[in-house]
Amino acid sequence: MGGEALFRSGGVGPLMPGAEHVAPYAAYRCPYGTSTIGASADACARMVEYVLEREGDVAAFVAEPMRAVPHIPPPGFWRRVRNACDRHGTLLIFDEIPTGLGKTGKMFASQHDGVVPDIMVLGKALGGGILPIAAVIARPELDVGAAYAFGHYTHEKNPVTARAALTTIQIIEDEELTENAAKIGAFALARLYDMKSHHPLIGDVRGLGYLLGIELVTSRVSKAPASAAAEAVMYRALENGLSFKTTFGNVLTLTPPLTTTEAEMARALDIIDEAIAGVAGQKP
Repeated sequence: MGGEALFRSGGVGPLMPGAEHVAPYAAYRCPYGTSTIGASADACARMVEYVLEREGDVAAFVAEPMRAVPHIPPPGFWRRVRNACDRHGTLLIFDEIPTGLGKTGKMFASQHDGVVPDIMVLGKALGGGILPIAAVIARPELDVGAAYAFGHYTHEKNPVTARAALTTIQIIEDEELTENAAKIGAFALARLYDMKSHHPLIGDVRGLGYLLGIELVTSRVSKAPASAAAEAVMYRALENGLSFKTTFGNVLTLTPPLTTTEAEMARALDIIDEAIAGVAGQKP
């Protein structure tokens, strides 16, 4: 169902037929031509409503409740989508693999809008970053998988990884790591706004909890992506002991472990600050 060309290249496909794609919300680079997150989210929600109405028989709407670029939806957006799905008999499925288990300052990103999906997908962090395990959680009336033989997999229902998943959840709760992500994430976002005021290379900063993004541009007027600079910043930071990835080529995407302390976050942001200053100071 994926719509990103990068993941469909090299002979992968055809993808599932019958899938419709709706352009996402994004205040800084809004595909609908708006300039605020509220207006962008409104345009996106209206498009979701339009597609559901036009198609008339959509089985499910699948989305990340918080785009991992990241882009943060305004309050009420997912409630509006939830209501639209309910009106049309469409299941709401959330991919919480990058956002779930405390990353955004709540156990699940969908909780920020008070929305419960019909089906939720988890993975990666579920195994504590050590053991591979994923999970599909569904409303009881949709949890019918046990009655069918979908095919059997060598590592299906592995008791060791299942125990790791349960222990991971227990540690997140016992050590209040979700609350830690909310608190230190707010500290980090404030620091990023301060960095933006000092670095013209930074066009936008955004985030929630431990899902943070720094978008680098060659010009704040044109918003042209500074992809080469982003890569240079990434490698300068790596040389100083900080690892992260870039998204869309020019967004420094920070997703630190839930156990990250304020002192560790401050040091990480110091490294990024120094790396951006160093790259910006280079001669073309």
